[in-house]
Amino acid sequence: MRPGGPKDLPHGLRSLSARLLLFTLGFVMLAAVMIYAPSVGRYRDDWLVQKIAAAHLGVLALEAVPDATVNEELKQALLMHVGAYAIVLHKADARVLIAQSALPMMDQQVVTGSSTLLEHIWDAFGTLLHGNRVIRLLGPSPREADVTIEALIDEHPLQLALLGFSGNILLVSVAISLFAAILVYASLHWLLVRPMRRLTDGVIEFAEHPENLQAGVKPSGRADEIGAAERVLAAMQADVRAALRQKDHPAALGAAVVKISHDLRGILSTAVLITDRLATSADPRVRRTVGPLLQAIERAIALATSTLDYARDAAPELALSRFRIEDLIEDVGRDLSVTAPAGVPLAVEAGGELELFADRAQLYRVLANLARNAVEAGADRVRIVASTGTEGMAIDVADNGPGLPEKARQGLFKPFSASTRKGGSGLGLAIAREVMRAHGGDIALVASSDAGTRFRLTLPHKKTRVSRAAAPEA
Repeated sequence: MRPGGPKDLPHGLRSLSARLLLFTLGFVMLAAVMIYAPSVGRYRDDWLVQKIAAAHLGVLALEAVPDATVNEELKQALLMHVGAYAIVLHKADARVLIAQSALPMMDQQVVTGSSTLLEHIWDAFGTLLHGNRVIRLLGPSPREADVTIEALIDEHPLQLALLGFSGNILLVSVAISLFAAILVYASLHWLLVRPMRRLTDGVIEFAEHPENLQAGVKPSGRADEIGAAERVLAAMQADVRAALRQKDHPAALGAAVVKISHDLRGILSTAVLITDRLATSADPRVRRTVGPLLQAIERAIALATSTLDYARDAAPELALSRFRIEDLIEDVGRDLSVTAPAGVPLAVEAGGELELFADRAQLYRVLANLARNAVEAGADRVRIVASTGTEGMAIDVADNGPGLPEKARQGLFKPFSASTRKGGSGLGLAIAREVMRAHGGDIALVASSDAGTRFRLTLPHKKTRVSRAAAPEA
């Protein structure tokens, strides 16, 4: 199975579903903490205000006793009920004190109604951390605005109350977090995770079996972004399948062409032998038809042979050697003079003793093909000029023929495209480009008009060398 198959999909805590659930729980708990902090600060302030109200009620109860004859036992019971060591009521015209015989040392003073929210939160967490201090509590009574209550209380009951409140908040937060996480997880799993997993499975299935028309992503008809992604992926799959079919068909067709060309060359070779026998016929009409027939068969054999050669030589193998470019061009001219019509000269020009380190046979094949094409197109003069420059050696092959037709220029270096001459296969220039690129160079059409055609072959410096010692004198 390929990497990325179904077995390679993440599971457990590494899966998208598990991470989504953990993130949802974490975010809801974070929101609960942000709610808890001001809540616990407000709860502490409310508890202290209620303590002041209870202390005021205690003082009012003592004042209601006839003749204000209150014994010590009643005072102590009242202080114990309020949870204070001492209570002082401040009025504009009176001050009432209720206190134990032995008062503890005060650790902190708290004035209700004078703190900000951040101070409430800070003091609440201070109470949770310490909780064993004695507080002097001051604040206006919630029952009478002109009455100020002062009470000396222990902080520990407040700490226990805050711990109980925090526990309740924690339980409620966990319950809300779980409930919200389940709802969010279920919603996102239904809307995102399941479609994404289905999308992933479809992509993996298509990657493993692209030729199967039933494999791959199938649009679900959704109108959101996932639906758009499904439609785009489905269209891309169709394009990939079409590209694969286009790739497979030429490969199969190429194999069939090679086989047909091989068999056809054998059949045509037999036809040549039979045609040679017909040339000795006593019938003059038969002998007149043998010439054109033989030429047609030879062209067919040449086409089959070039097709086989091109199919076999996907990348030319180079047999590198060092040689003089002038010698190579002279060989091309000598061989061309044998096959070309009379009066077609081949001019050679080169500066200095130019040497190449290349495959001599392959370069001969390129130059001979260009010269032969020029002659067959109607040129009566072919000129080959070799020169060196900053980028390497350039070999120009120019003729005075009628030029290339527009149709031939469009697919000049494509195999089996429009040939530059009648009966040609269209492989010569394609093979020439392969040879030049195998050497690290290239071939290009420089100009083509009624005055002639010029091709340029380029080779890098590492393939060339100029011997200055052997350069001709001016």
